[in-house]
Amino acid sequence: MSQSMSINGATTTVPLPPAREIPSTFVASLRSWWAVGEKEAASSEERLLRRLPFFRPGSSTDAFNAADGPVVAYSEQVPLSKPKHYLNTLAIKSTSPAPDAPPPAVLLHGYGAGLGFFFLNFPTLAQWAGLRRTSVYAVDWLGMGRSARVPFRVRAPRDDIAGRVREAEAFFVDSLEEWRVRAGLERMTLVGHSLGAYFSVAYALRYPQRVHRLVLLSPAGVPHDPNTTVPSREITDVQQVAGDDGPVPADSARVAALEREQRAEKRKESFGRRLLTHLWEEGWSPFQVVRSTVFWGPMLVGKYSSRRFGALSEDETRDMHAYITNITLAKGSGEYCISHILAPGAHARMPLVDRIAELKMPISFVYGEHDWMDPAGGVASIDKLKAAGNDKARMFIVPNAGHHVYLDNAKAVNKLLYKELEQ
Repeated sequence: MSQSMSINGATTTVPLPPAREIPSTFVASLRSWWAVGEKEAASSEERLLRRLPFFRPGSSTDAFNAADGPVVAYSEQVPLSKPKHYLNTLAIKSTSPAPDAPPPAVLLHGYGAGLGFFFLNFPTLAQWAGLRRTSVYAVDWLGMGRSARVPFRVRAPRDDIAGRVREAEAFFVDSLEEWRVRAGLERMTLVGHSLGAYFSVAYALRYPQRVHRLVLLSPAGVPHDPNTTVPSREITDVQQVAGDDGPVPADSARVAALEREQRAEKRKESFGRRLLTHLWEEGWSPFQVVRSTVFWGPMLVGKYSSRRFGALSEDETRDMHAYITNITLAKGSGEYCISHILAPGAHARMPLVDRIAELKMPISFVYGEHDWMDPAGGVASIDKLKAAGNDKARMFIVPNAGHHVYLDNAKAVNKLLYKELEQ
């Protein structure tokens, strides 16, 4: 979708209509449901991206030079080799790229999310890209966000755990590798959140020569079972009001405090929360449940977005709601990977802690102070990496943040990302 037009040779950006109010009645929810579609999804994403002063709607990098500022950003759908396969991409590029620039950073969202979730992180990352004359990308995984919603199938039999995991991972890893080739990147720093962090590690295990560094934000699928992960908290947690505190090294006391909070949350799970966890573990996509409510879907999403992202400004929360509604109600695809990656108990069928020691690049684990991902897997992974000779693994705890650590305390995470990319 292009939201720009040419008038007498000059490019003028066409204003976007404001996002609808978060629905609180059936009629409002019905109207929102009726408007859902690719055009509205593109508009909802663009509303978030237009907050970036360097974003150029409907443009490509060929039209830019240093007079446009240190960086420009544009979005595009990068085609893959299979028909109707493409990855939705935001590119933030230096207008005067350096031949010796550091490898670009690539942001990879979590389960069922999209690149728009990183809108508070793009300004700091763009500052780094402009200073270092390099690039930053954010990519929607195949079958999620605004990337192609192609059929997701795993042909391995149910009892072939390794085969199921291998096929599910390949769906995402293979498409990311093809995207890398088409983007012309030699090496990348991967910044992944949650399931995106899991797939970032899976990619690094398969293509270690292409990964410069890994930054894993609240990574999924790291520890063994049993663990204190409570996936239903993604639905029920309330966003923290972040302060200015920066990330701190994850010492044993801070990790223990986080695990105590998680155990307490697990003990007080209500029947509803246990049901949500059960549905998650049994392969029911939360988005499938929302879509099944049809006209009520936007109102259900509104209850989630108002609670989970309520610490954002009113406009930001409304724009996030419109974005989440459109990507949630889109055709189901990559979301169906969940039952092949996670087993009952919400732990990975093939935990990363058992595989990560092969990696030699720097790796940083980042958890929120009130995260629902178990940090024990990060601690054990660092121990295994060090035992294998990789002493470049570290772990951080971000104060006043939950699972969406990059949104809950964006200032702290932005400082951390900048330092990580500078190393």
